[in-house]
Amino acid sequence: MMDFNQENLFGQIEDLQELSFIERPVRRYLKTPEEIERLTVDEELNDIERAVYLLSNSSYQHSIVRNWGGGSVTSYQSPLSFSSSQIYRDFGREKVVFQKPTGDISSGQDVQRTSVVVNLPNLMRQNTSETIRRVVPKIREVLHVAGVEMQLAAAVSFLTILQEELVSITAYIHSFLPIILANLDHRDTVVSNAWLETLLTVINALPKETIRQEILSPLVSKAQLSQTVQSRLASCKILGKVARKFESHIIKRDILPLVKSLCQDVEYEVRSCMCRQLEFIAQGIGVEQTKTAILPELVELARDEGSSVRIAAFDTIVNLLVMFDSDDRTQIIFPLVMMFCEKSFKADESILAPLSHQLGKLCHGLSGKFRNLTNEQHMWFLDFYKKFSTLGLQQENGQSDHTTQFYAADMDAKYVSVRQNCAYNLPAMILFVDPKCFYSELYPTFSTLCHDPETLVRRTVATGFHEVIKLLGSSVHTVHKELIALLQDESLEVLDALLDHLPEILRCVITGGDHPGSETKVHVPDLIPALSIAEQRAATSLKWRIHEKLLLTFSCLPQVISSDQIYYKFLPIMFRIMTTNNVLPVQRASARTLCVFVRYNRKQEQRQEICSKLVEQLGQGKSCWNRLRFLDTCECIMDLFSKAFFCKYFFLPVLELSNDPVPNVRIKFCYMLPKLKSALKLPADKHLLQQLELCVRKLLCQEKDKDVTAIVRIITLELDRMETSTESFPKRLQEKDLLDHKKEKEENLLLEMEDMEKRGESKLMNEKKLLSSFNKDGKRKTKLGRSRSLGGRVAPPKITTDKSTMKLTSAASNSQIATTTKNALLSFDGMLQSHSSSSGGTASLPTCSSRFYSTNSNEHKTNGSKDTLPKKFNLKSRKSNP
Repeated sequence: MMDFNQENLFGQIEDLQELSFIERPVRRYLKTPEEIERLTVDEELNDIERAVYLLSNSSYQHSIVRNWGGGSVTSYQSPLSFSSSQIYRDFGREKVVFQKPTGDISSGQDVQRTSVVVNLPNLMRQNTSETIRRVVPKIREVLHVAGVEMQLAAAVSFLTILQEELVSITAYIHSFLPIILANLDHRDTVVSNAWLETLLTVINALPKETIRQEILSPLVSKAQLSQTVQSRLASCKILGKVARKFESHIIKRDILPLVKSLCQDVEYEVRSCMCRQLEFIAQGIGVEQTKTAILPELVELARDEGSSVRIAAFDTIVNLLVMFDSDDRTQIIFPLVMMFCEKSFKADESILAPLSHQLGKLCHGLSGKFRNLTNEQHMWFLDFYKKFSTLGLQQENGQSDHTTQFYAADMDAKYVSVRQNCAYNLPAMILFVDPKCFYSELYPTFSTLCHDPETLVRRTVATGFHEVIKLLGSSVHTVHKELIALLQDESLEVLDALLDHLPEILRCVITGGDHPGSETKVHVPDLIPALSIAEQRAATSLKWRIHEKLLLTFSCLPQVISSDQIYYKFLPIMFRIMTTNNVLPVQRASARTLCVFVRYNRKQEQRQEICSKLVEQLGQGKSCWNRLRFLDTCECIMDLFSKAFFCKYFFLPVLELSNDPVPNVRIKFCYMLPKLKSALKLPADKHLLQQLELCVRKLLCQEKDKDVTAIVRIITLELDRMETSTESFPKRLQEKDLLDHKKEKEENLLLEMEDMEKRGESKLMNEKKLLSSFNKDGKRKTKLGRSRSLGGRVAPPKITTDKSTMKLTSAASNSQIATTTKNALLSFDGMLQSHSSSSGGTASLPTCSSRFYSTNSNEHKTNGSKDTLPKKFNLKSRKSNP
């Protein structure tokens, strides 16, 4: 019984003896002196001689070992690449074992040979003639027995030599083209495909005669049924490539017979591959030959039994629509496409996804140029698209037409892919139905896709939302609800896709699309809460990169909403993130966006108050992290603002951090010293330069931390080499000075605009007071006239012209202010992405009035944060330093 169990468990004794040879070869980490000598190359050899030596060195080893059964085992170690580590063949009593080298001498030589092939372009640059004469023939010999790595390296090197034109095309045809053609039939599919891609690229540079002799002539035999499938597939791709190089009569005579033969191949893979090349062949033979030679083949392939062949035929028909006339489209294409779609929808669900991907291009092609669809055909395509957009969903009961809700009835992946393709084709379908008919024809489908239960579908809608906005134009208000829904989507992937074009979307929504004067604009109070909710969801998640991206996108808000809305709604959010968030990139993103908010703020009082808060809450904060963020914020201010603005509000507070108790803060301050010096202008900032030099001397003399001291010494040498900017005439200004001058001019323009608005508001108030006094006088006169009318006198008329006069005056004033504001904001568009380190100016921090920042109690805080902000806090006024 024991013997029976052992026999079943371990097998026969003969099997065990054979298994003794199927063992992993022992990896030798230490090489013998003989192996080291064989892998050693003389250092005195030049690059070409070394390459020839490595390619000539043999790597075959032969050894005889005794088999357990009494026979012998012949072991050949070869650089050939096998699918398994060992391959066994029996020849009588002798067992031949082919081993894949692992860690032995052959493996080392393979690496050396592959390095020569990889370095071939460099050898060509050094000595082209010697490389072609001595190295290339050796490579040709080695490639016959080379492994996959060397083959792939050779294909890449040959292509690099052609693309960089390291050799003439004649020499390339003579030396390299035969090697490429010889390796097209390699037994490894990966290698043969690599050489095929190289050949397809090389064909573009070859003359016609060479293509006809070297490529097209052998292709006749390679495309026969007696050849392998791999060879026939390569023939299909080569035919599609060479068809673009010859005239139509040559294509008709030499290429079309091979094309028709491959379209009728017994293998569906070959038919599908050849079908996808018909587009390029049709471009070569022209419109007339396409109708007579290509169209019949497409019709037959569209009815093929293989689904991949039918998909290829459908894609080719869509791409060739422009080459068919009205009769062909009406009598052949339309019935064929309708039959194909209906059959696929009912019987063959495997091709629904590829079909839905091409549906938008098909409909756009039919409506964009030809416009000869009947109303029935137009409605058929539109209904077919609507069916695709709800495939796999089931409608909930009790919903109206424009608010229809669906839930997933079938979670099959193919249905999700179909709806995702429908979301991808939305812009094309809007063009198909006409943007003017969007609300009546396509809005329910668009809303359904925006609320699809699958995240991939909603994300695809968000990715193309900006294209939908552009197409709708003045009707952009119809998709306001969907924009809000995508901003508040529960999946951050949807928000991430929407953020790529959110600035463009918001500008189109606010201005009414392509018509800035449109009266139908988005209701801003709906937009601001949606943006706030999106920020809260991103902040409470672990995907901090999306949070960072959202905060950087907020920098477009000054072009979308007013300064007051930013001041009261978004600035508290930026301060909260800077003081409580634990992710450094998120903190820096909020700091930069806050600087942009200050840059666009049109009220000097608010700008001063924000600057005071930055100094008090960050620069003078109790946490060293806040003080470090203050220095980051100052770097952003140097990029976005003029030197005068930085020196006016932040230069002295930054110098105070030289005495910070935390060494890391002092180190970061030391790295900012060159930027601080570059922000000064003489002679106006002479006193600031003196304080900067005094601060550096104190650090050199009194600093006790060795790391800070080492950095100060290095930075001091850099400061000594720097030259301080001087106030010069505009003609002598350098590029950085001109940019700073432009920034300062724009800042002064903001102040002028603020004065204009104040004067306009005061004038409007005076006109209102005057109007009210006129109305009171009119009422008195009316009463007096009524009393006098009892005595038989006529009452004077009421004064009604002053109100209209006041409206015209007010409108003119507001129009002037709006025009000036728009021009200023347009001049600031290039400043958002600027990272130039320019700053400077004079003056000190003026006194700021106190202002309250109210934050919502439901604002989420970052996990692990210690510092918190009160629900309400005021900004104390800070007097300027003398």
